[in-house]
Amino acid sequence: MYSEMIFAGFGGQGIMTIGQIIAYSGMNEGKAVAWIPSYGPEMRGGTANCTVMVTDEPQVGAPLTAHPDWVIAMNNPSFVKFEPMIKSGGCMVYNESLISNKQSRDDIHYIPVKAHELAVEHGNDKFASIICMSALIGYTDIIKLETVAKALAKVLPERYHKLIPVNMEAAQAGYDIGKSSKGDA
Repeated sequence: MYSEMIFAGFGGQGIMTIGQIIAYSGMNEGKAVAWIPSYGPEMRGGTANCTVMVTDEPQVGAPLTAHPDWVIAMNNPSFVKFEPMIKSGGCMVYNESLISNKQSRDDIHYIPVKAHELAVEHGNDKFASIICMSALIGYTDIIKLETVAKALAKVLPERYHKLIPVNMEAAQAGYDIGKSSKGDA
């Protein structure tokens, strides 16, 4: 298994964080990983994306991809930019709360997630990215959901560790969406 992913959205949406969570989770499961961030010039509100590779192979080849297997798009510009790049048979998880673009391909699977609404239901609108990330995990089984909590402890500053249990509740909601969308594929 060699999986190439791109996560994209506005700065401040947690894009880099979910990339790090997938990378640390993969490492904790004994997989080879790569995580490459890409930022726009703005600190918040600008564009941000990261490429993540996870493989059972001994090492990751090139750490960048022009044709990812999976994409998470958190905003319209990311949807437009990355949808055409996804490999045939791939998957796009997108934040239906903020994305009005229409699905234009019939050779990939789409998982629309009302990420903002679900995040608010779980107590914090910042959970939107972890919900989308977990939908991808549920659909792909790239990593185990259990390893996400350990990765959160590594990625989040210690002052936010008290939020790991509620992050994991939000993650479970996303995971369930991803699992249930397998029947749609």
